Amino acid sequence: MSPALGCLLLLLLAGCLGCQHHACRCLGRVFICQESQVLQVPRDIPANTTELRFVLTKMRVIPKGAFTGLVDLEKIEISQNDALEVIEANVFSNLPKLHEIRIEKANNLVYIDKDAFQHLPSLRYLLISNTGLRFLPAVHKVHSFQKVLLWLNKNGIQDIEDHAFNGTYLDELNLSDNHNLEKLPNEVFQGANGPVVLDISSTKISFLPSHGLEFIKKLRARSTYNLKKLPDLSKFRSLIEANFTYPSHCCAFTNWKRQKTELHPICSISQVKQDFEEKPGKKLQRRSAVEDYISNYGIGFDPAENEFDYGLCNEVVNVACSPKPDAFNPCEDIMGYNILRVLIWFINILAITGNTVVLIILISSQYKLTVPRFLMCNLAFADLCIGIYLLFIASVDIQTKSQYYNYAIDWQTGAGCNAAGFFTVFASELSVYTLTVITLERWHTITYAMQLHRKVRLRHAVIVMVFGWVFAFTVALLPIFGVSSYMKVSICLPMDIETPFAQAYVMFLLVLNVLAFVVICVCYTCIYFTVRNPNVVSSNSDTKIAKRMAILIFTDFLCMAPISFFAISASLKVPLITVSNSKILLVLFYPINSCANPFLYAIFTKTFRRDFFILLSKFGCCEMQAQIYRTEISSSAHTFHTRNGHCPPASKNGDGNIYSLVPLNHLN
Repeated sequence: MSPALGCLLLLLLAGCLGCQHHACRCLGRVFICQESQVLQVPRDIPANTTELRFVLTKMRVIPKGAFTGLVDLEKIEISQNDALEVIEANVFSNLPKLHEIRIEKANNLVYIDKDAFQHLPSLRYLLISNTGLRFLPAVHKVHSFQKVLLWLNKNGIQDIEDHAFNGTYLDELNLSDNHNLEKLPNEVFQGANGPVVLDISSTKISFLPSHGLEFIKKLRARSTYNLKKLPDLSKFRSLIEANFTYPSHCCAFTNWKRQKTELHPICSISQVKQDFEEKPGKKLQRRSAVEDYISNYGIGFDPAENEFDYGLCNEVVNVACSPKPDAFNPCEDIMGYNILRVLIWFINILAITGNTVVLIILISSQYKLTVPRFLMCNLAFADLCIGIYLLFIASVDIQTKSQYYNYAIDWQTGAGCNAAGFFTVFASELSVYTLTVITLERWHTITYAMQLHRKVRLRHAVIVMVFGWVFAFTVALLPIFGVSSYMKVSICLPMDIETPFAQAYVMFLLVLNVLAFVVICVCYTCIYFTVRNPNVVSSNSDTKIAKRMAILIFTDFLCMAPISFFAISASLKVPLITVSNSKILLVLFYPINSCANPFLYAIFTKTFRRDFFILLSKFGCCEMQAQIYRTEISSSAHTFHTRNGHCPPASKNGDGNIYSLVPLNHLN
């Protein structure tokens, strides 16, 4: 036998000295137990062992002091031990050279004693992963002199106490994939130095702690959907990289600049600074008194020009953040533009005031409820809802001004956006539907004016409008149940149409709205040619009627055309407008009908003014104007009946054609 081979055999024998356990083996100073027959920690582990591996064993408990006396131990691995349930006190204690502990894939491990980790001055890496632990192990007794990497990911941790890391120098803390972890207490990092890297991805954490953030350089919070608000940015004194769930969080760092805390040594020496004098180009000329000092810190010093780069003393840090904001998630307030912020208040107040007045007058009128009056009440209510929707949006915009990134997620995913989406879809569809019914009713009234048996009765109008309400409610509820986020309006969620069903849904509504506009145009055209008949109205009134109908059709076109055009393009996966620009449509075009309808269909008519002044006269106001309108209406009705060969009826408190195009004085 050669001398070399003999020496090798002696080394192997020496390494395995004392390693007599039947299911474990030694490889040099590495002690390995990798058999299911291992039911407990062996008692004959060699004293000079540097590494322990327990893999695929059936140990249920690791008892107190199991590794006592292994002063050379550097690494411990306990993995794929499905039977392991408990780790008792002092298991990992007083091991001066131990720098790595790995406990993973032990799904039934639910308890680690609070004194399991004590006095481990060399500990650098602690991994506890894929276990059933519900509570964070006590690591504040480790007392390591090293920067500790603490990986506690993929466990069942639900709760972490204040001061949990007290006295620990945390380099990295990984709490990712603890799906039941909902809270990091405000004092959780109090007394700790760090962490430098914090990972809370795939948890239910909703708020970051108020202390300890100043050490964080890298923050990872991917798939952390409950984290919707960030703390004051001034707390992130060292942050250089952040990974969030929502693009809006990165908006917080878009224009935020922080002065670098780790400056060149010369910048912090006040006496040295006084020996420099500023030159153009933000550079300082070196003087002989500090030549030796600067030569020791060559960074930033140019010997050729005898200058020091003063820019190093004012360096700012930009945070690398993801996911980046994009066209559908812009970094701006809800309204985006200041002019829109002003206009939306003017428009919503106009819509709310106009439609509220119309409703009050129509409901409180002394005249009986007719079909036109009933339909006008429905239209005023629908347009009032749009005004309320705009008021809601304007109020949220004011509350979140300059801080929208901290409210965007709550707004987009919460009840606020759902309510806004419901209001706008319900109100707009009911408004379009009611406008179409009013137009058809007016066309029918004029076309069959002489055929009383074909007159539209109130019960008919009620049935038609019940169907309209059911339809509007249904299409407004669908977006809340996730059919299409597009219909929540672009300021709530991105303008995307995610599924073929959602695409068909949007196209269906758009086609109906376009058809409604066509019906309105056709009906008003027919009405125009009908009223040109001198038996219906005088020729002198044709110009007024034409203007009135032109305004009605023009306002409908302005309201529906731009929104329908861009909505159709989006449904065809060819969006032609950004979220920012869509807000212009929202404020300037979308509410046109809601503001115009109460004036065009009610307030500008004589019948409405009559009802208005009669109502005021009940409170002792405008009694003269009210009497004038009573006289004019009575005279007009007498003339109309006489011209058509009828005797004037007895005085009554009702007029069956209120808010109709016939007779003419009711239109004007």
